[in-house]
Amino acid sequence: MKGILGLLKAKYGKTPEDAPESAFFTTAFVGQGVDDALLIPWEARATEIGAKRLPKSRGGKLLEALWSKDKYMSHLDQDAVERMERFFQFASVPPNRDVIRQGEYGNFMVVLLNGTIAVDRLQPWGEQLRLAETRPGDILGEMSLLDSGIRFSSCTTLTDCELAALNAESMDEMMAKDPQLAASLVALLARKLSQRLRVVSARLSDHQN
Repeated sequence: MKGILGLLKAKYGKTPEDAPESAFFTTAFVGQGVDDALLIPWEARATEIGAKRLPKSRGGKLLEALWSKDKYMSHLDQDAVERMERFFQFASVPPNRDVIRQGEYGNFMVVLLNGTIAVDRLQPWGEQLRLAETRPGDILGEMSLLDSGIRFSSCTTLTDCELAALNAESMDEMMAKDPQLAASLVALLARKLSQRLRVVSARLSDHQN
């Protein structure tokens, strides 16, 4: 966490408390040379897939319950999760909708609160490989939010799903208003992402063999 806060201080020459207009995440894609026209924000994707707003009272309770049982996210106490909820957008999504598409740029991540989402990757030789079918509590899309890279895989709803979405603008707002909370979230996301990448790498390696 200190490393993350140190990075922010080095970037802005001040701590997040002193930088209410922080744009650490919202400017990251520009820094990578990504054209704005190629960037898919959550608001555009939500409209495209027919997502409907979910009351924060329901979405927040689901998020708290799921993260309290998660190996990594349970390090955030109830107060921390409650403070974090105001930065999320909660939505319900019908089946057979692409929440995330492989190869695009997207500045948001989602937490699956209810339902099932398929994670598929189209291999360079044309084969469609299913990497996973997610369970409530799983986080999707955080890699692109953290490193400003293209989406590694597609994430498609298999059932009616309820989601919590966090975009780059909200991450910057969290950095400015509650920097310790934001640093904790980023550190935990990095740990979960590392674990998932190890599993996916093993899966791809086994498939090629």
